[in-house]
Amino acid sequence: METKTLLNERRSVNFFDKTKELDNNTIKEIVNLAVLAPSAFNLQPWRIIVVKSKEGKERLLKLANNQEKITDASVSLILIGNKEGYNDANPVWAEMLTSVGGNQDMVNGAKQAAAYLYGTSDERKLKFAESNVGLLAMSLMIAAKEMGVDSHPMSGIDFDGIHKEFGLAESETVVMALTLGYYDTTKELYPRRPRLQFDEIASIV
Repeated sequence: METKTLLNERRSVNFFDKTKELDNNTIKEIVNLAVLAPSAFNLQPWRIIVVKSKEGKERLLKLANNQEKITDASVSLILIGNKEGYNDANPVWAEMLTSVGGNQDMVNGAKQAAAYLYGTSDERKLKFAESNVGLLAMSLMIAAKEMGVDSHPMSGIDFDGIHKEFGLAESETVVMALTLGYYDTTKELYPRRPRLQFDEIASIV
């Protein structure tokens, strides 16, 4: 699908066809395409919990204001950011060392820069996690639409409750949930509302 067509046709779908399942291979394809999204230093400070079982959906439903799309959609993704994804425990640093031909000084310099940029305050740590996962989230929606799968991003959720219910680490933060499935064509979406245009949101300096 051409990018312009994809962006014009992607909608946040409220109504999912409960009879249509999203198979695991398609979910994997969507994720594996979406992770081409950029991230700081290619650190990829993210993790995804795929909520697919009836029991899992019920656990998430109560923490998402009982929004029916959680149970109607084939799956919901809990998108998680690692606020400490810049530290030495991230396996990406070892990959980077290989990618730069074993230049340890280059890797050490990148580590120091990342630690300074993202690890010097709680605010920076959170910004690091959320901004990178935000890039992944849009990439997931685009990848899904490319494969004929509809989506809906959700921030009207109990972030702390999900953190506790699904056993996240202290260094992790819930960024959003993202439902995936197939639009219920027996329902009608509201017309797409207008978007603010360049002259309304941008300034050239």
